[in-house]
Amino acid sequence: MTAVERPTYQSLVFDSARWEGFVFRPDDIVISTPPKCGTTWTQMICALLVFQTTTFDRSLDLISPWLDMLTRDIASVRADLDAQTHRRFIKTHTPFDGLPHDPDVTYICVARDPRDVFRSWDNHMSNMDLPALLGARERAVGLDDVMDMLAQGPPPRPESEIDRFWFWVDDPAPATNGMSLLSTMRHLQTFWEARTQPNVVMLHYEDLQRDLEGEMRRRATRLDIDVPDDRWPDLVEAATFENMRDRADALAPDTSNAIWTSNQQFFHRGSTGQWHDLLDDADLQRYDRRVCELAEPELVAWAQHA
Repeated sequence: MTAVERPTYQSLVFDSARWEGFVFRPDDIVISTPPKCGTTWTQMICALLVFQTTTFDRSLDLISPWLDMLTRDIASVRADLDAQTHRRFIKTHTPFDGLPHDPDVTYICVARDPRDVFRSWDNHMSNMDLPALLGARERAVGLDDVMDMLAQGPPPRPESEIDRFWFWVDDPAPATNGMSLLSTMRHLQTFWEARTQPNVVMLHYEDLQRDLEGEMRRRATRLDIDVPDDRWPDLVEAATFENMRDRADALAPDTSNAIWTSNQQFFHRGSTGQWHDLLDDADLQRYDRRVCELAEPELVAWAQHA
């Protein structure tokens, strides 16, 4: 796929067109995940490996900015990245087919069981301060492009969690401008099709939970980063969910714009298998039918770590 044929992914919050004209450096790292699949965790791991210290001089979202996000003007984001002298690692929620491709750049994708993705997304939405988000967007890029949508007010949010789950599962919005099961699987599919490329890395959230040190060591090897043995215990401890939650003010995304009701609540549970107390057998059969419509069986099995 050539650059002019790349699809554009857009929402109220992000716009993949902001990648146009971005100049890569040969050792750049692009962290491209579906939302709520361990993005901030992967950014933290990259920060720990690159700096090999557990404390940083800036918040994580300034060290590793979300280039597509519309709460900062693109000129200031690019200026920050241009000024960085360390190895850069950049956040995005744009799937692989929407990104510019460079053979010298490493692209990391992280998958998570989609059923757990929903529960994390549900918490994410309940924790978001929408007026603060809209205020940050207005200051950065304006609201003219979304005035009609805003005039209609936010879409109704089903009261029960199970109804919200089915809305997320069956949402008919295109994958290019929604957050749903469809967009999650579409994102993973684009990386799945590119997984044999030498500069594409696919991780799984459950593997990070099961063997954090092992996964961090494998990522260091893949990124050609040498970490002295005596540094590993501190680095691994700093990457645990509990420690990241304790440092939420410095590690949660976009805290400078105060878009969260609670920064700590951004790091809600961080566990796998959260869906078990939400879905019964009939629900699982319905979900299985839907997810198998959206992706090939091998990808579904891998995403669900079956």
